[in-house]
Amino acid sequence: MPVSTLRDLIDTNLRMPFPFQRNPHEPEAATGVDAWLKVWGLTDDPDVAAMIARTRPAELACYTSPSMDAGLLQIVAHQIAYQFVFDDLAEDLGRHSPGRLLPLLCESVAILRDGRPPSTPLGAALADLHRQVRERCTPAQAARWAWQSREYVHGLLYEAVAQTHPFLPRTGDCTSIRSLTAGVEPFYPLYEAAQPREPTAAEVHHPVVRRLSRLSADAAVWTADLFSAVKEQRAGEMINIALAHQREHRCSLQTAVLLAIEEINGTIETFERLYDGIKPELSPAGVGYVEGMIGWIRGCYDWSRTVPRYADVTSVPAVP
Repeated sequence: MPVSTLRDLIDTNLRMPFPFQRNPHEPEAATGVDAWLKVWGLTDDPDVAAMIARTRPAELACYTSPSMDAGLLQIVAHQIAYQFVFDDLAEDLGRHSPGRLLPLLCESVAILRDGRPPSTPLGAALADLHRQVRERCTPAQAARWAWQSREYVHGLLYEAVAQTHPFLPRTGDCTSIRSLTAGVEPFYPLYEAAQPREPTAAEVHHPVVRRLSRLSADAAVWTADLFSAVKEQRAGEMINIALAHQREHRCSLQTAVLLAIEEINGTIETFERLYDGIKPELSPAGVGYVEGMIGWIRGCYDWSRTVPRYADVTSVPAVP
């Protein structure tokens, strides 16, 4: 296969052992996302509406959640769309000063932790999303969703500090922040809820399953970083695993991408090894829960390589 662009380089070297799948309910999910964003006024801003069109949240939901029923898939799609709107706004505010983020982040934490009423349209959308999760999930699952969502909110403050700090973050700092800002793990309680029977607490909190959760989230978001690196480099962004390797090794973007791929491939191999070891101990519900994590690894790859948001990856040659 000829390798001419950076996307080709990624496709050739990234090891993706999981099969391609896609949820058949994508048309309904896309319609539902557009309506939900409109209800809360989030796409009244033409720039936000254009961002959603380039990002295709329902498509990402269908790649990452191929076997979900239509109702739960809609919640996943809403959450993806919300996080993209929230993340872009946080980046815009935090780029000037981390302090400007505080009202946005404090409102989110108050809604998620204390159930306080929202004061902004974005807060109202989050409160409605939280309601949807509570209606579909068990109290324990909803509590895990809210806790993981707060972790994501806090991560955005770390990102803003890194963006405005005079010292460039090293690869380890970048991956630590990225594990929070990825926003992947807040979806995992929904994969608990997707099972015909609830996974046991012992399964969900098993040290190996918890480790699988971290590995899968890292592999998923680092894969997206490969395809978004060109866009983020041009925008002056810092928190991207490929760009972190480029800064640390003072190398070309192409070489940095290969270094990041090596790290991702190792993460996926570790995930496979640990999963193979614990799978015989898991119930069908526990297996289904971990398969939801696999959906994010594969789904982020399929979505990232074709989504218009990251189309710049095809404008860079495979060879420096």
